[in-house]
Amino acid sequence: MSQTTIARRDFLKSAALAGVGLVAAGSQGCALLRPGPRRISPNEKLNVACIGVGGRGHDNVHAMSGENIVALCDVDDAMAAEAYNAFPKAQRFHDYRRMLDKLERSIDAVVISTPDHMHALPALTAMEMGKHVYLEKPLAHDVWEARRLAETARRYGVATQMGNQGTAEPMLRRGVAAIRGGAIGAVRDAHIWTNRPVWPQGMARPEDTPPVPETLKWDLWLGTAPSRPYHPSYLPFNWRGWWDFGTGALGDMGCHTANLAFMGLDLGSPISAYAENSAFSRDSFPTWSVITLHFPARGQKPPVRWTWYDGADQKPAWVLERLRSLIPGKELSGSGLILVGDKGTLYSPHDYGADWMLLPDEDFAGYEPPESFLPESPGHHQEWIDACKGGKPAISNFSYAGPLTETLLIGNIAMYCGEMILWDGENCRVRGNQLANSLVRREYRKGW
Repeated sequence: MSQTTIARRDFLKSAALAGVGLVAAGSQGCALLRPGPRRISPNEKLNVACIGVGGRGHDNVHAMSGENIVALCDVDDAMAAEAYNAFPKAQRFHDYRRMLDKLERSIDAVVISTPDHMHALPALTAMEMGKHVYLEKPLAHDVWEARRLAETARRYGVATQMGNQGTAEPMLRRGVAAIRGGAIGAVRDAHIWTNRPVWPQGMARPEDTPPVPETLKWDLWLGTAPSRPYHPSYLPFNWRGWWDFGTGALGDMGCHTANLAFMGLDLGSPISAYAENSAFSRDSFPTWSVITLHFPARGQKPPVRWTWYDGADQKPAWVLERLRSLIPGKELSGSGLILVGDKGTLYSPHDYGADWMLLPDEDFAGYEPPESFLPESPGHHQEWIDACKGGKPAISNFSYAGPLTETLLIGNIAMYCGEMILWDGENCRVRGNQLANSLVRREYRKGW
């Protein structure tokens, strides 16, 4: 790799992280030109590079199979083997930085399905290069990263989408129309719960140091996270329960289960957050938590108290009693959503908000949900592919997904700190809390 290429890559990364774009040079300006996405006709295939192609990445790679997959990047050859075999003509890489450097002119779009702590940096780098980006949920590991991703997508005019597939569901979109149309009146309380985690949480860091598998590039897997010895308790799936790598049950499922509430109520930044939870080491998330956020009034819409419950079978009894009391006569689902309005209640017993009912039954007999003001989706991944080819933006583009992810991550900060935090959304900071602000924007490991 040439020194010129390395210098340019480092400049792009610095620009993305600093939030300063490359601007087109004027007659008196610098020589650097802001890159832009290549114009692609609807009948042309995208040249797609995929970062993280095992696990959840497996599904995302195959969702792109109708396009031209030019490169596959993964730090674990064993996890990537199926994708390698399915797309033998795609170039293979372990380090996404080398891939983007080498194939910059050959790539139109990038699909990223890495662990949470490695979401933001490859996405920022790709967008600075003028590449469209599909990024798995949650959008980022840190609030500051989520804010920067949304800003960078707008600056470079690239097509983006976060991987919360329920956004494409017709009934979720009609649910948004029903809520905004006043079917249940003004909503002041939202309750969202999940059957996660389905991975270990509440544990201390392992002390033994088994050898790194030959197929795994451990240093590249760690990426921006603090250095630590390899251990199989971190990967390929259980990283979600470790603070340095994942975002816990709220980060994993909130982008799905809270989506209908966030979109339907047109929520922005919360103003405060508080958490109750089981005891936990600060290495991993607690086995259960109840996180309450408060949102201010939005125009004629009243303030909202938004409460999240996780913990699978570890939830305290009072949590289940509270939720059941809000939907008398109905069975409480393992994951779901309840919005309490002054004219009725919306209950969704579905992770994605793809199914819902209005209660009490007798008050809404014969109710027909309105047609959505949002367009019908051609399918979650296809929305983004169409947007890359000049079509309408995907509904879960980063301008929407960024604030949704921020909200979830603010809840995690309150949980970690063990006290109420006051959020200053305009300045992306917690008021008067040094520990909390160190979590808004973590320090990356040296070299990243």
